[in-house]
Order: sequence, then structure tokens, then C-alpha cells
Amino acid sequence: MEISEIIWLFLNPFQAIRGVRDFLELGGPVLVVIMCVNIVLFALIYERVTYFRTRFKSLKQQTLEEWNNRSDHKSWTAHRIREQLISIVRLSANRNVGYIKAFVALAPLLGLVGTVTGMVEVFDVMAITGSGNARAMAAGISKATLPTMAGLVTAVPGIAFASFLEKRANRAIIEVEDELYLM
Repeated sequence: MEISEIIWLFLNPFQAIRGVRDFLELGGPVLVVIMCVNIVLFALIYERVTYFRTRFKSLKQQTLEEWNNRSDHKSWTAHRIREQLISIVRLSANRNVGYIKAFVALAPLLGLVGTVTGMVEVFDVMAITGSGNARAMAAGISKATLPTMAGLVTAVPGIAFASFLEKRANRAIIEVEDELYLM
């Protein structure tokens, strides 16, 4: 094979779709669920990253303007309004982080479900054939190992992103708290 043929195989979208389809068939129905979890997880991560790059700045500016437009910063009411403004920023900064953590925790568990269903298929083949024929058991073994791998491949970067987003949210909240000073 020439290099141009190899590049064509990798850049051909139909070849990529065919490869994904074959991978999903080898891994069984649990792999489709893991793929859906993966898509939703990284969509939520993308939403949070873009939020901090764009919309958070305007929320922070709006919050600071609202606080600075107040003439009273010392009274009990002013303290409660400051807490309210910080709470609004906290809720906005932490939105969807809980869902991200839930999907990160769900991915390896779905991988284990795939392992169990694949092993059940292996035992069914062994019961039907009455032997340990390796070729007959191969499909069940792939349905047992591929979902486990996919669940872990989804969870590991998800943990890193969840940690990053949580730290970013906490840092953003602290920035707003510091800028909403009490006079």
C-alpha cells in the first residue's frame, strides 16, 4: 500500500463511519449506551468550557456593576445582597458540573455491565456447544472486553475535565467574592 492510499483510508469519512459501526457491533448493545453517555458527557464539558471563556465574563461584570451601583455596602441588607450576588455566580459557575461527575461515574459501571453481558454470552455458547471452542466464544469475549475498555476510556478524561471545571468554578467564585469588597 502506498502512503496516499493509507492517508485516504484515514481521511475517508465513510471508512471512519464503517470502523465505528464495526466497533459497536463487536462490543454489543452496551457499547452503544456508553457511546451515548460519552457524547452527552463531552457536550456538557464543552458547554462549561465555552461558558467560562465567554458568558462568565459578562455575568461577573454585571454582578460587579450591580454591587458598585449600590450606595450602601456596610449594612446588614448590603451583606445579604452581596451573599445573594455571590450565590447567583456560584450557581451559574457550578451548573452541569454535577451531571458531568455523574456521567464520569456511570461510564465504568456501564463498562462492567458490558463485561457481564459478554461473559453471559460466552457461557451460553459453552452451554450450547458443550465445549470450550475458542472461535465460538470469541464474540462473547469481545463483547465482554470492549465495553469495559470504552467505559474506562470515557471515564479517565472525564475525571480530568471534571476536576478542571470544578477548580475553575471555585476560582471564579473566589474572584467575584474578592471583588465584591465590603467598605
